[in-house]
Amino acid sequence: MNERLSAPETPISTHTQSPETSHVSAVLDELCATVEDYPAEGIVFKDLTPVFADGAAFKLMVDSIVTAFAGKFDAVAGIEARGFLLAAAAAYATGTGVITIRKAGKLPREVFAESYALEYGQATLELHKEDVPAGTRVLILDDVLATGGTIGAAVSLLERSGAIVTGVGVVLEIDGLPGRSNLAPHEVLSLQTV
Repeated sequence: MNERLSAPETPISTHTQSPETSHVSAVLDELCATVEDYPAEGIVFKDLTPVFADGAAFKLMVDSIVTAFAGKFDAVAGIEARGFLLAAAAAYATGTGVITIRKAGKLPREVFAESYALEYGQATLELHKEDVPAGTRVLILDDVLATGGTIGAAVSLLERSGAIVTGVGVVLEIDGLPGRSNLAPHEVLSLQTV
């Protein structure tokens, strides 16, 4: 394997820029596409799809997150849509189950629903009521942490189901937004702050 893309052997710090975080961040800098004025003028969008498309980089991201939370979860929850990619890979890598947290109206059985604020309106996430046994320790994964609204709704859904949220892992955290503080007291790991 290319040394640039080998997984770190020690957990990544959630509070400081460790050598492992720097390593993953350098790979993200190399592969992540930057798109100006998307989805609106003045926004600089970080497109992670090239990172997901690179097998070694994708493995590095997933390995970095699961290493940091090793032994702390029984299942991995992914938030629709890119969170599904991370959660499925992390669950497979660790031999745990994967839990899907979906946008409203996508699940066929009885659900818990949680609405949250968006910049212009609100959205709703749902979780099947019977998918998560009470007491299950769950790691939540998503691609980006901004204000924490989406992930906060996922936390609420899982806690209403009786699960114990033991951590949150994201690839990118938007600097200057209150996402991390809005998710307190939950442990949050971001592979890169932008």
